[in-house]
Amino acid sequence: MQDLDYIDTFIHVAPDCPLRAATPPIARGDRKTVPLLEYEMIAPAPYAHTQPEVLFEVWRRHQGLPLTRAARKAQHEDFFSRPHACMRASTLAKKYGWGLHFDHEGRVALVAMESPDYRRLAADANLQQLYAMRSKRA
Repeated sequence: MQDLDYIDTFIHVAPDCPLRAATPPIARGDRKTVPLLEYEMIAPAPYAHTQPEVLFEVWRRHQGLPLTRAARKAQHEDFFSRPHACMRASTLAKKYGWGLHFDHEGRVALVAMESPDYRRLAADANLQQLYAMRSKRA
């Protein structure tokens, strides 16, 4: 299993983000998108989930997999047997204007790019400062 934890880290919005203010993702058709599922999991419960928890649960929900204890254990083992992109690749930070703050326990919260909290976290020398991956090559 790869190490997917960010600790005391702030992920800035991607430099090529098309927005000037954070906006929640919207559903496309009858199936929820990955960014919408991420948003619905993180926004109402800041600092409640780690990156691996978010990645697994969003994948599970997006796939429409059943939630039984036995199935969940097998799904978890299967999911983490393969490499996965980290949250720097999340479209929440690439296209929707949300910074990602990981606390000292690796739990994540969304931070709107226009907010005072975003500016404060972006200037915090005690945090590892990273940028979300660009949507297009420079």
